[in-house]
Amino acid sequence: MPLDATIAKVTEAIEARSESRRATYLDRMRRAAEEGPRRAHLTCGNQAHAYAAMGADQAALAEGRAANIGIVTAYNDMLSAHQPFERFPQIIRDAARAAGGTAQVAGGVPAMCDGVTQGQTGMELSLFSRDVIALAAGVALSHNTFDAAVYLGVCDKIVPGLVIAAATFGYIPGIFLPAGPMTSGLPNDEKAKVRQQYAAGEIGRDKLMEAEMASYHGPGTCTFYGTANSNQMLMEIMGLHLPGASFVNPNTPLRDALTTVGATRALEITRLGNDYRPVCDILDAKAFVNGIVGLMATGGSTNLVLHLPAMARAAGIELTLEDFDAISSVTPLMAKVYPNGLADVNHFHAAGGLQFLIGELLDAGLLHEDVKTVAGDGLSLYTQEPKLKGGVLSYEEAPKGSQNDKILRPAGEAFQPTGGLKQLYGNLGHGMMKISAVAPERHVIEAKARIFQDQEAVKEAFKAGEFTEDTIVVVRFQGPKSNGMPELHSLTPTLAVLQDRGLKVALVTDGRMSGASGKVPSAIHICPEAADGGPLAKLRDGDLLRVDAVAGTLSCLEEGFEAREPVTADLTGNGHGVGRELFEAFRQNVGLASNGAAVVV
Repeated sequence: MPLDATIAKVTEAIEARSESRRATYLDRMRRAAEEGPRRAHLTCGNQAHAYAAMGADQAALAEGRAANIGIVTAYNDMLSAHQPFERFPQIIRDAARAAGGTAQVAGGVPAMCDGVTQGQTGMELSLFSRDVIALAAGVALSHNTFDAAVYLGVCDKIVPGLVIAAATFGYIPGIFLPAGPMTSGLPNDEKAKVRQQYAAGEIGRDKLMEAEMASYHGPGTCTFYGTANSNQMLMEIMGLHLPGASFVNPNTPLRDALTTVGATRALEITRLGNDYRPVCDILDAKAFVNGIVGLMATGGSTNLVLHLPAMARAAGIELTLEDFDAISSVTPLMAKVYPNGLADVNHFHAAGGLQFLIGELLDAGLLHEDVKTVAGDGLSLYTQEPKLKGGVLSYEEAPKGSQNDKILRPAGEAFQPTGGLKQLYGNLGHGMMKISAVAPERHVIEAKARIFQDQEAVKEAFKAGEFTEDTIVVVRFQGPKSNGMPELHSLTPTLAVLQDRGLKVALVTDGRMSGASGKVPSAIHICPEAADGGPLAKLRDGDLLRVDAVAGTLSCLEEGFEAREPVTADLTGNGHGVGRELFEAFRQNVGLASNGAAVVV
């Protein structure tokens, strides 16, 4: 199948827009690569420090003829998705040694859990943690002793931060090794129902805790299709994972085999191996277009609309919201995974998963096949699935067809003809909406506004019984300059209760929603943000607003709205407590949400 005309046009536009930035980036990467293996530039004293604790590997490191892998890990015990990484360094070291190479933990990066900080002050550090992760990974790799890097990270800001670092060190190869999703627990729709019952005061905290613990019950990624699992899809469809690596459960023989083979492959693709594949060659415009197609086809996280532009800029590529919108318009929604359906990622994987989805999208001409990946040339490699036979990892063609068409469908028989995200423009600013889980009759909401400065005020108004008619809830001064752009996911149960009561409701905010945002229409990432004097700062209670995901518009219908003076807010309380003092420079220097809300690129 020839490449779809819209996909081709968007790719060409990205390449043209990025020509100067990309050329400068590639020139830097080529010059760095030409200097040869990193360790060749270290003095004997430098190297002695780097190898002092490496025991039996010291001789191989000092000789410098075998490739050395730098492991950048986001391991901690608090994130269920990252706890399995405790075992990975030893697996990687053993695999490298068996293949004639070496591996060292280069450094650790922070990894906060948005599930822990949802609705809490700590969430105001979450988005900026992406930039901290990129910086920390940069420090780890700056020792200049590595011929390749292996990146251990899964969740929300960790993978984007690691990709930014991997692109910055794009002259060395890099492979992302995931930990996999936890096994299925309490179904996500049942958990959501319990949350709504608690928000409505129908059950106590004991029942809520019981449901939450039954859902989040073991090691591995949370099983809903939020940002963490969207990240895993992206790394696979963009060629930074081994084929089939994303959704294999932790602490299983197949997962360990994928980790071992990933380490071996990292050695093979260094300049000292026979198949040099630096990250800069993998992360090109086609790879990012493939990533956006995958995001749309699976109904992925809204957070990636922030992260992908920031990741791309680190590789010399400029993405815009128009690119997302155009790709969404031709990409069918092929998957129904919670919150877009009842299934979790384990069910998605069993139904055929990414191997089936990538094959279908290639056959439909919606993906670039002619890309470089860590596994080899061509995305068709990723239609194969890993199998463990006699303890040896091998690949074979995945079964034809979906194994469950309630979860995963062919491109020609998709759940809907277009993707899950919609760009919004209007006199209220520029933003986007995830529509894949929103009922079609709620794609257009016209109602009076209620204006709030934070999500707690919304919940207090709900408890006081103040929402009695159709309402568009505006939560402003939640952008990156205001308070770091926290997710407002704790509003979801409240707004869902109002919607279930028969009201038409929507959310409009310059903040973020969770990667698992669902059935309530939410216009998010609105920029310019209120703290920059954006249009949301001009709104008043009672203004008639229209959120239209069909036409792609976001408007205040009041006469004379544009001429109003924007209000200001007292944001001094956002600058201290729970570490916020440390991030003042980030709030002062962060870019627009439409460009990725980035600080370091």
